[in-house]
Amino acid sequence: MNKCVERIVNGVVKENPTFVLMLGMCPTLAITTSAMNGISMGLCTTAVLAMSNLLISMLRKVIPDKVRMPAFIVIVASFVTLVQMLLGAYLPELNKTLGIYIPLIVVNCIILGRAESYAYKNPVLPSFFDGIGMGIGFTIGITLIGMVRELLGAGELFGFRVMPSSYQPISIF
Repeated sequence: MNKCVERIVNGVVKENPTFVLMLGMCPTLAITTSAMNGISMGLCTTAVLAMSNLLISMLRKVIPDKVRMPAFIVIVASFVTLVQMLLGAYLPELNKTLGIYIPLIVVNCIILGRAESYAYKNPVLPSFFDGIGMGIGFTIGITLIGMVRELLGAGELFGFRVMPSSYQPISIF
C-alpha cells in the first residue's frame, strides 16, 4: 500500500499537473472563472482519470501497441460520457455551466499522458491511485486558480462576498 500512497503524494505535490507539469491548461484557463467551477471540473477529471487508469492498466496486456492511443481515447471517452450523463441527470445546472469543457476531458493531455506513461506500464492498483493523485493535484490547482480569479474578478469566494462593497473588480478576470 506504500506505493499507492506514494502515487497520490506524487500527483498532488511532486508532479502536480497544473503547477509542475503545466498540463491541462485549456480547461484551467477557460473554466476557472470561479472556485466552484474549478472544484467541479477537477472532480469530473479525477473520476475519469482514476477509472481510465484502472481500466487501461487492466487491459494493458491485451491492447496491441499499434492501437493503444485509439483504445485509450475510446476508454476515456466512455468514462467522460458516463460522467456527463450523471451530471445531466443529477446536476443539470452544473452540466450546463461546464458545458463543452466536459467532453474536452477526452483529449485532456493529463489523462492521455497518464494513460500512456503510467497506466499502460504499471499494475492496476498503483495505476488507479496514480489517477486519484493526479486528479486531486489537478483539482487543487484548478480550484486555486479559480479562487484567485473569482476573488479579483468579483470580490467573492465560492459565491460569498469577501471584499468590501467599495471594491472595484478587475475587469480582465
